[in-house]
Amino acid sequence: MTHELTASPLASASSNATASGEWWRDAVIYQVYVRSFADSDGDGVGDLRGVRSRLPHLARLGVDAVWLTPFYVSPQADGGYDVADYRAVDPLFGDLADADELVRAAHALGLRIIVDVVPNHTSAEHPWFRAALHDPAARARYHFRPGRGPGGELPPNDWESVFGGPAWTRVADGAWYLHLFAPEQPDLNWEHPEVAEEFTSVLRFWLDLGVDGFRVDVAHGMVKAPGMPDIGRGAQATLIGTEPLPFFDQDGVHEIHRAWRRLLDSYEGARIGVAEAWAPTSERLALYVRPDELHQAFNFRFLNCPWETGAMRTVIDESLAATSSVGAPTTWVLSNHDVVRHRTRYGSLERARAAALLMLALPGSAYVYQGEELGLPEVVDLPDQVRQDPAFRRGRRGGGTGKGPDTQTGSGTGTPGPAGDAQAAPEAAAGQDGLRDGCRVPLPWSGTRPPYDFGPAGSWLPQPEGWGELSVAAQTGDPHSTLELYRAALELRRALPGLGALEAGPLTWLPAPAGVLLFTRPGFACTLNTLPAAVELPAPGRPVLSSAPVETDGRTVRLPPDSCTWWAL
Repeated sequence: MTHELTASPLASASSNATASGEWWRDAVIYQVYVRSFADSDGDGVGDLRGVRSRLPHLARLGVDAVWLTPFYVSPQADGGYDVADYRAVDPLFGDLADADELVRAAHALGLRIIVDVVPNHTSAEHPWFRAALHDPAARARYHFRPGRGPGGELPPNDWESVFGGPAWTRVADGAWYLHLFAPEQPDLNWEHPEVAEEFTSVLRFWLDLGVDGFRVDVAHGMVKAPGMPDIGRGAQATLIGTEPLPFFDQDGVHEIHRAWRRLLDSYEGARIGVAEAWAPTSERLALYVRPDELHQAFNFRFLNCPWETGAMRTVIDESLAATSSVGAPTTWVLSNHDVVRHRTRYGSLERARAAALLMLALPGSAYVYQGEELGLPEVVDLPDQVRQDPAFRRGRRGGGTGKGPDTQTGSGTGTPGPAGDAQAAPEAAAGQDGLRDGCRVPLPWSGTRPPYDFGPAGSWLPQPEGWGELSVAAQTGDPHSTLELYRAALELRRALPGLGALEAGPLTWLPAPAGVLLFTRPGFACTLNTLPAAVELPAPGRPVLSSAPVETDGRTVRLPPDSCTWWAL
């Protein structure tokens, strides 16, 4: 008997975490990259009104919250992560009224809104930095230093920008300023009291507007080691998240996060903070989610895990152990706006679908990047003249975004998929030289030709021909589509009591053939076959959802290659 892709009808039941008000502990949070989600005014760039118009899609998908990438006033040197005014909406995306209406519309649909906050650096167009360029007395809010060597012609230390090149730029009077990212993103000096005061005010501004939390960009970066010592090595971006570095993951960041947690807890409605933090070990990462710090931290080790059962089990066990030790939920993520889409990294759509079911079966909270529910691949053939990643403009090739190790190059992410999959080519495995535009191409909503109803006109990055068959409209109602797989999985995740928060019960590994993972939780089992061939084993229970058709007679099951199956016990 072959079981097709379907969710068994089950009564809805809230998880323990949701019932207790700690909604984030098992939440599925959907990332909206605003400029690529939906365009309301025909300028080719997504905006807040466009997001609001597509909220019903997210409600039907079954997510709990929406994380919006920056929409603040910005010169857009790094896609909005260079903020010039933290309390205003950039006209490119709308205005404050649009933000307010978006929050209200989301709440009406039962969706929470999380917004980005960027505290490590501002835009070079921020009033503070503009004043600092003209008045040395106004520089204490940033890291200005004299140079080394004859006449101060050399940078103050050997730190490298994670976008390539030195992390220092010299200004007209000979001083140097620190920018761990682009030169247009000068790092703030968090030892200056006005910096902390300003961000407390910024957080209050958006909390008062009604947002439900913040994703903290570069949450590991605000504090630098005393004296800013040399590292003594090049290719420093490859060390992030693997080795201690004097510019990231310093102990001083935790007092900042404790202060923010106190602020969040002072508001009604369980507002949360999410750390985008890289740390050398799972234990160091867990420090960011201690009971008096932030609520979640991104688990990039899972994102970087190869398609291999031993590595996957190790990452899952170590991640659960680290966060459980401080009473926090683990998060799981496969793709985001900084990394090659996981369909391309894993080499096939089959693996991407299976990985999604594995992620959504694990205890904790899951993040879904826009378009992964459609099975979108990385766009690897963008012409140079349309690429906008600042790393491309600075001549960087490979080595990732610098937010963590190997997030772009695809190294360590498994072997290419079947030769018949166009995304398994070597060029795709590299993610177009490690740059980020390929994962940011605007979404297809309907139609057979670009811009696929993304907006009334074109799109800021060109969409491939053939994406019409991947659109929301084309996949809706097709029981074999990736979109309906995600919808079914999220419906079951709410219904099966063994899914979601760790409080629902422990994860137990059971013996399985080589290349297969098998674990159970109360009333639930999950099997993952990472092999290119089918595998037969005793049926763990009744199949309720699978990324590929499953053959079972009730006693044994034949797991398809590169597939994941959920079972009711």
